[in-house]
Amino acid sequence: MKLLFHPDAEAELREAANYYDDCQTGLGLDFAEEVYAAISRIIKYPDAWSRLSSNTRRCITNRFPYGIIYQVKSDVLYIVAIANLQRRPEYWKERA
Repeated sequence: MKLLFHPDAEAELREAANYYDDCQTGLGLDFAEEVYAAISRIIKYPDAWSRLSSNTRRCITNRFPYGIIYQVKSDVLYIVAIANLQRRPEYWKERA
């Protein structure tokens, strides 16, 4: 399965990793690894997580309060957002 990120989702990943690394050295890397572990789970089981709309789903990370908002079209996993679940819900909808 091909993996694509919305440009804003890439920025969210970088910004969150930088934030966590500022909090504690190495925590940003832990965050990024958790995001990619969640993406691996999505690739294995794309229909397993909560449906947010007819073609959008959310997989929640295990260790951090983030959700991976994604869509699957044909053989492409499109990451719409790396969303902090404690902030504005559904801000990403205009991207989908």
